[in-house]
Amino acid sequence: MAATAKARPKLRIKKGDRVVVTTGRDKGKRGEVLKVIPAESRVIVQGVNMVSRHQRPTPRAQGGIIEREAPIHVSNLAHVDPASDRPTRVGYMTLEDGRKVRFAKRSGEVIDR
Repeated sequence: MAATAKARPKLRIKKGDRVVVTTGRDKGKRGEVLKVIPAESRVIVQGVNMVSRHQRPTPRAQGGIIEREAPIHVSNLAHVDPASDRPTRVGYMTLEDGRKVRFAKRSGEVIDR
């Protein structure tokens, strides 16, 4: 029998989006999405979920304890509404010119440029 791939959910978060953490130890923190990992349904957000990494010195980099962002699951994040600056859900709509864009359900404002 052939191996079946697990279906990946559609991510409504993209690189560069402004998000707020809704649960966990970083609840309430806001930041910009630096990287999206769709295979794991996780994203890396600037300044959120910081972890310490003990780095061995290499010829190129200095050693020591380095603070860096770890991936966080998309279910723990919410978009920041561009109009009201509060958490919002995201919907999709098609504009008159045929483009499919994301919009904030709280205010109806378009998120994509």
